[in-house]
Amino acid sequence: MKNIKKISMLAALLFVLFAAKSQTLYFCEGVDDDGYPENSSHTFTIPYDGGDFYFLVRMGDKVRTTHVEYDIYKVNDYGDEKYNTTISQDVEYDWTYFWKKVTFYDAGTYKVYAYDDDDYLLCSGTVEVHY
Repeated sequence: MKNIKKISMLAALLFVLFAAKSQTLYFCEGVDDDGYPENSSHTFTIPYDGGDFYFLVRMGDKVRTTHVEYDIYKVNDYGDEKYNTTISQDVEYDWTYFWKKVTFYDAGTYKVYAYDDDDYLLCSGTVEVHY
């Protein structure tokens, strides 16, 4: 019984440690001076001629790269992803967060994947864009 408690406590500790180091992609209307999202949402309404919002990546630690790419896929009604575009961004190796203002012109559901310069997936998220 003592071993089960020890294993449970160790598992809980590991979960907390890994959760503290996790990376998160936010979609938001702005980013404050401390790198936190302003008006974060997974749904945005844009004008017919296009509108923008921010991709904010908060790392649990340093990003440890100098270049990030956001691969954007449009998701159809069946959940299939179709490649839309890639947006590049230069970052500093020791940054713990970074953001990019992105303009969308078409309504739809989009899946966004953020990769470092070694093609390692940093984080991903889904956003809905409406007119």
